[in-house]
Amino acid sequence: MNDIMYWSEIESPIGPLVLLATDEGLCHVDFGSYADREIPLRRWADRWYPGDGTPWIHGAEHPVISETTGQLKRYFDSQLDVFSVKLDIRGTPFQTRVWQALLDVPFGEVRSYKNIAESIGQPKAVRAVGGANNRNPIPLIVPCHRIIGASGDLVGYGGGMEIKTYLLQLERSEGKG
Repeated sequence: MNDIMYWSEIESPIGPLVLLATDEGLCHVDFGSYADREIPLRRWADRWYPGDGTPWIHGAEHPVISETTGQLKRYFDSQLDVFSVKLDIRGTPFQTRVWQALLDVPFGEVRSYKNIAESIGQPKAVRAVGGANNRNPIPLIVPCHRIIGASGDLVGYGGGMEIKTYLLQLERSEGKG
């Protein structure tokens, strides 16, 4: 299957973000600029969206990119607490179960890796849940930042601990709509 990969780089309060989408939905959000992230993004896409010569199109006008950009702006402006953008999320069956469980963690709340493992019916898979959380291709939208250690400590985040702290504080602030 030759998916077209649309991309756009947007500015946010946590720095530049690269958005990738197919016609099926948003498939990746990455922290940093496109220039800095292009090689790992293409490697990731080659794994999950294989095809000879998949075209990459700067797609700021693509409907999924436009909708995601608008929802992220409202999120960072404290005007959105549930994302509704269409997703095209790909991973292993285990990873997709974990990512689905992340979507069930309410805005402004946190869960532990153990809570997620229990919610997917695999209470001993705490480390594997951590690994899946780390490989979440759509951070922010699929809220892996809401997952903390069993002790209540903030642990690991692909965007860095400063960004995780910022996002959790943003979600705990007043005035969400």
